[in-house]
Amino acid sequence: MKYRTGIGFDVHAFADNRKLIIGGIEIPHHKGLAGHSDADVLLHAITDALLGALALGDIGKHFPDTDEQFKDVDSAILLKKTYQLIKEKGYKIGNIDSVVALQEPKLAEYILQIQEKISSILEAGIDQISIKATTTEGLGFIGREEGISAFASVLIFKAE
Repeated sequence: MKYRTGIGFDVHAFADNRKLIIGGIEIPHHKGLAGHSDADVLLHAITDALLGALALGDIGKHFPDTDEQFKDVDSAILLKKTYQLIKEKGYKIGNIDSVVALQEPKLAEYILQIQEKISSILEAGIDQISIKATTTEGLGFIGREEGISAFASVLIFKAE
């Protein structure tokens, strides 16, 4: 198939004494996210979307949280390894559309940095990487500031 799409979703709870990393960028905040790796909710969602586009399983299959080599790993490394798989199958990034759902902190001033980081990992133009942020209007675990979720949709195409 010439074109393939994938979707990804991830969620992490806030935790004390952790850095908040979103899209490969450290975001100033009084809490970070709990997780086996650096808990980068956005890069995890994008990684899952890429794996899903080629029916390669999910992030847990490739980078299990039971494996100590992934303890506190930079999720940019996981995304880069995933992109290598995508390239080995002969595909390139068409575009990525993503949403980060969080009440606080606000991400607007970091969106360009996040786009630049992701585009460099995935050998794509910034105009191929859409990052949006939203609140849940105070509703649910996100609204209570207990955690963050992210959704990602990807389009990949067969390189010629």
